[in-house]
Amino acid sequence: MIIEISDEKAVKVAEKIAEFIVQRKMASAAILMLEAHKPFSFLFNQGLYAVGPFAEIFFQNPESYQEFSAFFEKRENVDLLIKRIETLDDEMYFEEREKRRKARKRFWNKIKSVFNKKKKQKKT
Repeated sequence: MIIEISDEKAVKVAEKIAEFIVQRKMASAAILMLEAHKPFSFLFNQGLYAVGPFAEIFFQNPESYQEFSAFFEKRENVDLLIKRIETLDDEMYFEEREKRRKARKRFWNKIKSVFNKKKKQKKT
């Protein structure tokens, strides 16, 4: 049973978890949940160990679940995961967000122009 993981392993686990979360477009929710529950990461870690025999069924191999469990033992790993999620999310969806932001700006500019025209018509 894996109880502690090295820093290199922690980076790999954080990368896998971050990719899983970002691909499903759940970055904001995951960051919020991780930040809110950061003080309880050790308790979460112990809970993962408790349900380990049953949860290992859903993972590809038992070692990956044990690494996942050991990952949450340190708060530094949770911070690493949050930073990695933010970075990946920015890399993958920056262009999409920028396109939506520009579309929203065009929409509101059209709305403003309509109201400005109506104001000018009322004045005359």
